[in-house]
Amino acid sequence: MADKPEVYGGGFFSEPLHVGRPTVADRERFLERVNSILDSGWFTNDGPMVREFEEKVADHLGVRNCVATCNGTVALELAYRAVGLSGEVIVPSFTFVATVHALHWQGITPVFCDIDPTTHNIDPVEVERLITEKTTGIVGVHLWGRPCAIDSLQEIASHHGLQLVFDAAHAFGCSWNGTRIGNLGSCEVFSFHATKFLHSFEGGAITTNDDQLAEKLRLMRNFGFAGYDTVIHPGVNGKMVEICAAMGLTNLECIEQLVSANREYYLAYRERIAEIPGIELVTFDESHKPNFQYVVVEIDRETFGLSRDDLVDLLHANNVLARRYFFPGVHRMSPFLAPSGHPPSHLPATDEIADRVLSLPVGNAIRQDDIFRVCDLIYSAHAG
Repeated sequence: MADKPEVYGGGFFSEPLHVGRPTVADRERFLERVNSILDSGWFTNDGPMVREFEEKVADHLGVRNCVATCNGTVALELAYRAVGLSGEVIVPSFTFVATVHALHWQGITPVFCDIDPTTHNIDPVEVERLITEKTTGIVGVHLWGRPCAIDSLQEIASHHGLQLVFDAAHAFGCSWNGTRIGNLGSCEVFSFHATKFLHSFEGGAITTNDDQLAEKLRLMRNFGFAGYDTVIHPGVNGKMVEICAAMGLTNLECIEQLVSANREYYLAYRERIAEIPGIELVTFDESHKPNFQYVVVEIDRETFGLSRDDLVDLLHANNVLARRYFFPGVHRMSPFLAPSGHPPSHLPATDEIADRVLSLPVGNAIRQDDIFRVCDLIYSAHAG
């Protein structure tokens, strides 16, 4: 490989540029809420901030029920158990590992499914092929905020009597054919981790239009308590705390501005990336009201002249902390390898995309000039 420039323009970014640096939309409003929590002495156990956050999230999504949790992983575990998943569940490998860990923790066998290389979402044709008498459900992931093939997955689930759960960690505020994500399948699960554009420091939620399922979830996240000292269902401590709800409420009040800012980052990247051979931007259908939370590119090594990993090394050397999402695919991670040490599934599209995809820095700490400099650095790597 020919020598590549170590820095752009004779210098480097003095501060790291991150993927998903935390946002505080209105610090003063948040601190007002914190003072209210301190004055009340009600810090956890389904307090007024959590209840208000649930109500406002449900209203924003147009869904009947929102059950807030301490994080997205616990939300997944509760959702999987509440809908009755067991045996084998079909799930994409190209996702954050928590999607699959939550199955494993429930004693459920993940059956890894390949993705559509165009959408990066689970491939319904492959889902159908993987169904056996042990299959109890399908987990779809709305990757990058682009909705799964909802019609096909729902038809498959209904035909085979399977539960359909969606990991919607990337898709808060997005929609599908006019319906907000959060209303689909048996239930949908969100993450409000600090790296998300709508965050609550740490947190998650399950949304559903099934009132009985929501009631079960509320029992399960609070040790199964129904009343002061009556336990009627097995449960865990999965509650969101008040200060997290305060941050979630504060950011939710500014969500349109946050999405608008995300869109500006995306458009700035799109403008410059279009000029770089071998780099293809993952685009969005704006009819689905994307949240533009992630700016993701695919690297064509032959045309660009560097592999994705070579480019990552160059960017990191310049304080541009781009991420290899979701490398190498969960099916290639140690906990899920076969006893032979080999992946349990042959997933050619997943392997290809996992070797090509790169997530670029976004967030409220980035300026348009930073984006242009990042793109110029990438271009210089191609031209060098």
